[in-house]
Amino acid sequence: MRDFLRAEAAGGLALLVGSVAALLWVNVVDAGAYASFWHTHVQIGIGGLSIDESLEHWVNDGLMTLFFFLISLEIKRELVTGELRHPKRAALPIIAALGGIVLPIAIFLAVTGGEHASGWGIPMATDAAFAIGVLALLGDRVSEGVKLLLLTIAVVDDVAAIGVIAVAYTDHLSLGWLAAAVGGLLVVVAMRTLGVRRILAYVPIGLFVWVATFESGVHATLAGVALALLTPATPVAGRDVLGILEHRLHPWVNLAILPVFALANAGVKLGGGELSDPAGRRVALAVALGLVVGKFLGIGGATLAALRLRLGALPSGVDRRGLLGAAALGGIGFTVSLFITPLAYEDDPLLAGAAKLGILGGSVVAATIGITIFVTKQIRRT
Repeated sequence: MRDFLRAEAAGGLALLVGSVAALLWVNVVDAGAYASFWHTHVQIGIGGLSIDESLEHWVNDGLMTLFFFLISLEIKRELVTGELRHPKRAALPIIAALGGIVLPIAIFLAVTGGEHASGWGIPMATDAAFAIGVLALLGDRVSEGVKLLLLTIAVVDDVAAIGVIAVAYTDHLSLGWLAAAVGGLLVVVAMRTLGVRRILAYVPIGLFVWVATFESGVHATLAGVALALLTPATPVAGRDVLGILEHRLHPWVNLAILPVFALANAGVKLGGGELSDPAGRRVALAVALGLVVGKFLGIGGATLAALRLRLGALPSGVDRRGLLGAAALGGIGFTVSLFITPLAYEDDPLLAGAAKLGILGGSVVAATIGITIFVTKQIRRT
């Protein structure tokens, strides 16, 4: 658990570095060069068997597949061997996460008035890496129970976000390619049944599943989700395959892929015209309020209601103030929120930029509120 939290904290720091670099590139160096670079097209493959996409899309559709593969491994571990395998222990964080999903969406739709509502999925996710990174900065002020609660809420958030990406942000479907992707997954199942244990043997079929998913119209990162869910969560012939994959992928995802993703997606002109446009202001405000107010009241309110109804119990070491601090930090919605933004506003760069400003501003405010709650708790104790 401590190793995992340290890895998440390192990922949060790397995300911060990538985000700051993107903002400096756009606002200080050259915004035109930033856009030109990430819109540069790269073709991989030969002739009709090639895929031609911009660098931004290769990052979001390609590299981020490994990110979703990793978080899906973590989800499976939680479901099979972690906190979520116990119905009584899982009830409270699931209820808390659902509250922190429904209320931000409701706030977003209310503020936007239904207009430009395609971004409703943006404020629903908690960024585990950033949130755990903030908790790491607070050190002993935060108990292991608070970290476990926030991490479990983030896992449930990720499950919901994956479902939203699969259902709400899929524009078209090619049934032939989708059948090919399913066929590839069945090959993985057959290989497992036949006792194929070498991880590298699964890489070529994994690449095929990714290509087929990409061509099917379903977001390509969901190939990583499906492959992770087929990974055995219990040891196979004495080998913890899931643990080995997590251990090998964590440094690459947290220290390479996430900062590159932030560099490609967090670049937004702070003095641009997004907030001067009425629609842009509404979208930015809706995202920020969804993250700051929706997450805090949604997570905190749902948890307190569940406690009153005796539907669960707080983890050891978590008091009411710790719960409120975790609820506030749940409003740090960075990676998945930035990931959903171009899916929601693919044809409207102004609204996409406004949503990014809402994500950045809302996440900073949520982090500040959470830190303040934990710091004032420590001051009062002393």
